[in-house]
Amino acid sequence: MSKEELIMSEDKQNEIESYGDTKVIKNNSLIRAITIIGQIEGHTILPSNEKATKYEHIIPMLVDIEEDDDTKGVLIILNTAGGDVEAGLAIAEMISTMKKPTVSLVLGGGHSIGVPLAVSAKKSFIAKSAAMTVHPVRMNGLVIGVPQSFWYFDKIQERIVNFVEGNSNISKERFLEIMHNKEELVSDVGSILNGEEAVKEGLIDYVGGLSDAMTCLYEMIKNIDKS
Repeated sequence: MSKEELIMSEDKQNEIESYGDTKVIKNNSLIRAITIIGQIEGHTILPSNEKATKYEHIIPMLVDIEEDDDTKGVLIILNTAGGDVEAGLAIAEMISTMKKPTVSLVLGGGHSIGVPLAVSAKKSFIAKSAAMTVHPVRMNGLVIGVPQSFWYFDKIQERIVNFVEGNSNISKERFLEIMHNKEELVSDVGSILNGEEAVKEGLIDYVGGLSDAMTCLYEMIKNIDKS
């Protein structure tokens, strides 16, 4: 391996270790793969023993990808337990408004705020063994028990529900029904959908794995190149 190749290899390793971002080149098409794993870290820093995805890393990365002429498409790989609602929704909005082809792939789990992240891409996939937990907005820490607090929760939840409805094939009414299910979760309100159920409900487009998601992304790129 030449010195130049070694430097490139080390740079790629640093990107993966620091930001969960890597580059794939096939048929002269550059693909950026972004991983969103663990908790979505927002305005509050999570403990060092928790796996986290920092939104201040992902947002500038998405800007860089959108403005990079060499990058033809983006694969977003999700295995998240949820996290900061505002940060997760901000990332989802960024992805949904990108002009470049985007494909999401849920592996393991796309729970809580991971649901808007999963549907934010132009095409979405979920592994057959993966799951998605849909539940109402929850807050940690001190909550003041006044009407204004509940109004605030309701407004945040409305933003999430509208985003999911606008970026998937599920109706608002059905999504709220799944979200407020009282029969399934032991200590909470909500539902757990496996891969096939998520597709059947219209949240996710397809059941599939990495090769399916990559094939879809390359097809989207090819169609843009033809137009």
